[in-house]
Amino acid sequence: MKCPYCNHEETEVLETRDSEDLAVTRRRRSCAKCEKRFTTYERIESVPLTVIKKDDRRESFDREKLKRGIVRSSGKTTVKAEDVDRIVDEVERELIGGDTTEISSKKIGELVARRLKKLDKVAYIRFASVFRQFVDVEDFEREVKKLL
Repeated sequence: MKCPYCNHEETEVLETRDSEDLAVTRRRRSCAKCEKRFTTYERIESVPLTVIKKDDRRESFDREKLKRGIVRSSGKTTVKAEDVDRIVDEVERELIGGDTTEISSKKIGELVARRLKKLDKVAYIRFASVFRQFVDVEDFEREVKKLL
């Protein structure tokens, strides 16, 4: 591992921690030359996932894009940053463990919506309004009645 400060190739691992789900390994390192410390994160590289959009376009699965959508829908609610990260991790893990590497955006939306519904009803309604493309108040009303 190269030092990000001086590009020296000799570094020492000071501490290693795995995430709860063992998907990510965090390592604290120290450069043998400049002695500065830095953190690296290791994630298993998997087969790239392709998202099939509603108009049949295809694009690469983007964790950060999914996370931004969840953050937008959960603003000013009880949903914490850790909850958002957990949802993204769970959804990505489920997609990677699936039968195919091509996933419809509808399926991804359903996976997120199911988790938000259990966590926070307001965040769920906000997410569902975009995901299911609500066009009028009646769409909101129908969804709220399902929650009650």
